[in-house]
Amino acid sequence: MKFKLDENLGSRTAGLIAGSGHDVQTVAQERLSGTSDARLFETCIAERRCLISLDLDFADVLRFPPHDTPGIAVLRLPRTASPSLLTYLVRSLLAALQTASIAGQLWVVEAGRIRVYEETGTIEGER
Repeated sequence: MKFKLDENLGSRTAGLIAGSGHDVQTVAQERLSGTSDARLFETCIAERRCLISLDLDFADVLRFPPHDTPGIAVLRLPRTASPSLLTYLVRSLLAALQTASIAGQLWVVEAGRIRVYEETGTIEGER
């Protein structure tokens, strides 16, 4: 699967994803740092890359509708998060992708659960 990491995620996260056999590019690698959320969203669609971000703005399905995307994953970290919690969330996302497709969906990845936004406009359930 192809992913793009938002600028709030770094090389450690990219390494975890690439180590699982996925194609991953970062905003920094593509010299898109500081770009608008709208431009990043359109770039992901054009490149057919699933966006992974810590930015809750991407959970706004009216502004960033997931239905025509390869998927959007928003990782939810508490204010006092540790690098090990971020690693846990990324691994949870990767594990869920082994049994389900994120294409056309928004997944909000939290400690212990993944909330899935479906086309109907509701949060369907947990993975």
